[in-house]
Order: sequence, then C-alpha cells, then structure tokens
Amino acid sequence: MHQCANHASVTVVDYSLVLVEKVGETIAELAKRDIHRYRRVIKCLGLLEQDPKYPGLASTRYQTLFSATGEPIWESYVENHTPSAWRVWWYYGPEAGTITVVDLGPHP
Repeated sequence: MHQCANHASVTVVDYSLVLVEKVGETIAELAKRDIHRYRRVIKCLGLLEQDPKYPGLASTRYQTLFSATGEPIWESYVENHTPSAWRVWWYYGPEAGTITVVDLGPHP
C-alpha cells in the first residue's frame, strides 16, 4: 500500500503471468523474426502484469468466451491502428494474483 501526504491510500497489485506453451513459442519466434512486434508484446505483457486495466491496453471482457475452467476471457491490445493489429487473450487465475495468457496474435 502506497500513501501520499494529504491523499487517499492507493493499493498497487502486481500479477504473476502464466503463459501457456503456445504463447511462449510465439514470443520466441517473434524474437527471431519480428523484433519490433516482439518488443510491443513484451511491453504489453509488462503492463498487463502491473495493471490489466491500464487504459492503453483497452482490456475488454468477452461476454460469451470462457476458459476451460469457466473463467471469462479478456482481450488486450498489443497494437492499435495497424493492419492485423495484435492482441493478447487472457483470464484471471487459476490462483489469486495470477493472469494466464492463453493466446496472442493478430486480431481476427
């Protein structure tokens, strides 16, 4: 908990990211063939880890898409205003303080 004089308390929660195997493979491949997109993905994941509601991520919950264990799937921006802009798909859990990244790639 961070406190500033004469200001309300602010709680900062960092999350631990879990990447499914496919996501790790995609990131490794990007590091070899598209360093600019790789850097954007790493930046996005860092922001997601710090604050999934960070405005630049434009995180949006899908109303009809769920993980295998029933958690709602979210989508966050890696890029915007780019042809085939990339996104990250993720959910909260399975443990408290954890975000599981299930896929990343161009917006369908």
